[in-house]
Amino acid sequence: MNFNTISVIGLGYIGLPTAAAFASRKKAVIGVDINQHAVDTINRGEIHIVEPELGQVVKAAVQEGYLRASTRPQEADAFLIAVPTPFKGDYEPDMAYVQAAAESIAPVLKKGALVILESTSPVGATEQMAQWLAALRSDLTFPQQAGERADINIAYCPERVLPGQVMVELIKNDRVIGGMTSACSARASELYKIFLEGECVVTNARTAEMCKLTENSFRDVNIAFANELSLICAEQGINVWELIRLANRHPRVNILQPGPGVGGHCIAVDPWFIVAQNPKQARLIRTAREVNDSKPHWVVNQVKNAVADCLAATNKRASELKIACFGLAFKPNIDDLRESPAMEIAELIADWHAGDTQVVEPNIHALPKKLVGKCHLATLEEALRDADVLVMLVDHHQFKAIAGEAIAQQWVVDTKGVWR
Repeated sequence: MNFNTISVIGLGYIGLPTAAAFASRKKAVIGVDINQHAVDTINRGEIHIVEPELGQVVKAAVQEGYLRASTRPQEADAFLIAVPTPFKGDYEPDMAYVQAAAESIAPVLKKGALVILESTSPVGATEQMAQWLAALRSDLTFPQQAGERADINIAYCPERVLPGQVMVELIKNDRVIGGMTSACSARASELYKIFLEGECVVTNARTAEMCKLTENSFRDVNIAFANELSLICAEQGINVWELIRLANRHPRVNILQPGPGVGGHCIAVDPWFIVAQNPKQARLIRTAREVNDSKPHWVVNQVKNAVADCLAATNKRASELKIACFGLAFKPNIDDLRESPAMEIAELIADWHAGDTQVVEPNIHALPKKLVGKCHLATLEEALRDADVLVMLVDHHQFKAIAGEAIAQQWVVDTKGVWR
């Protein structure tokens, strides 16, 4: 079957760029999302997220009639599920969104359709999705029932793109293709080759699921090493950024840069999926998560020390002192606040501090709900002019453009080494 119509379920930071990539290759794409605002925005040829180059691709695709959005799934030749997979309870994977997406497409599945799960998921999720679909469509056969002869092909194909560079990496990066059968893998490879310039690397679904989790756990462990170094260096009176720069001159050492913690929908979440399924074996992965999750609280303690020093030097009351937090996103130059340690730190400071807490985030136009009434959104100029204590949390290019010597404040907590 040819892929004349492609449906992408979930029009967020991965789903919308994926839908746009297919539509840019003159394929009819139906994007599906439960968010009516997102659907309406896309159908106007606009985007509801910040991602370089995405806006122009979506605008052209909508104007040319290749991309449209809806709140309800419709019949298609291929379905890609790109919905959130957060965790619940004691860091256990929450597959409710995937299950809801599977249930929503089940009524419109037809013989020969391909269903791909892109959402980061625990090992076995693709097989579970196939079971959900089979329970709802007894008139069709699925890979776990009929193998290569199944009516419906199912595969797991995780994204591996960097926010801020999605429209480039989506096309250039290699893709891991994990089909439930070899026929499923072949069909999934055929689909992605519509826009992919990288290689389709075929494996089975369980290995593909573990591969995605492994990639992000590897990064998390390496970031944890850098963050732990920053704690040790603070205790020893050593400049951690100078230390890392010197250590990285060794030909086989490449230490990452420390920060306020780890955020985003992948690195801060995915390692817990491995820990949840393998609690006895995943000791290093668990410890790395704990190191990175504890970093925001350490940063807040550094801010408290700076505030105490400022109060002692200025004789101000705590209610008169202003703290400015620079950045809320989980990484530079994007608007994505998911699992952001900067958000957590700003909220912790606002809850504790008796005075005004300002936040400077050039990529958003309004405070997220959890900060409304606690902080106020300030301009860069306002914060630099009025704040007594500065807290650098995200190294946006606007912040890096300011030379350290131009900062007049004496009390600066710089978690990114921008103004050192």
